[in-house]
Amino acid sequence: MRKFSYIMLLLAVIILVLPGMAFAEEAAQVADAATSGGGMQNFAELVFGSGMVKWFKDGGWAMWPIIIIALYGLAYVIWKFIALIHARINVNAFMGKIVPLVKEKKYAEAAEIAKETRGPVAAIIYSGLLKADGGIEAVEKAIENAAMIEMSYLEKGFLELSTAITLAPMMGFLGTVAGMISAFDAIAAARAVDATIVASGIKIALITTEFGLIVAIPVQFFNNIFVTMVDGMVIDMQKATEQVIDAML
Repeated sequence: MRKFSYIMLLLAVIILVLPGMAFAEEAAQVADAATSGGGMQNFAELVFGSGMVKWFKDGGWAMWPIIIIALYGLAYVIWKFIALIHARINVNAFMGKIVPLVKEKKYAEAAEIAKETRGPVAAIIYSGLLKADGGIEAVEKAIENAAMIEMSYLEKGFLELSTAITLAPMMGFLGTVAGMISAFDAIAAARAVDATIVASGIKIALITTEFGLIVAIPVQFFNNIFVTMVDGMVIDMQKATEQVIDAML
């Protein structure tokens, strides 16, 4: 299970980061060739649209780290989604096989079914059934220990998602502050307050904040979905544990 998740994370990073790096290189060349109307700019405008290319260029240097954060967050969103979907099972059908065997004291057969079933629910039940000969207290202790391990696994990725959610708008705000400083430097150099200078400078500065929020909001949305999915699995683990313990009485 864990090996599968790590492989999927690696694939997600490769799929997302490499095209992002290629786009970064192309966009850099677009910025250099903007005045000459080079072929790379035409390609970028064809793929992403001229408005998107101009919007990205107007955002300045802060757009690059935000893109990296976006790829980082998106990679973990894909990995976490695949991992949680892979971990989910039909708990009712699974317990429908386990409970009758436990009632008949066929612990080895029940453990074999749990071993062949994926997901945290099956993992904790398997750990408990291995200690069935030691009594209910031993089963409860084994399930408790296994549940702690499975919970630590289910919680993986949330720190990385939170990092992307936090850093994207912060980097956007940093780009905005840098843009505002540049705008005021332009005013100081002109020795006069020109509305057009201030308006254009502020507009460009706010693009980075916009981009940071565009990155953070979807990641936050998926993060909330994943938290709900994990909570549902925790409830399933608790219900499955109660059913096994009741069947052993």
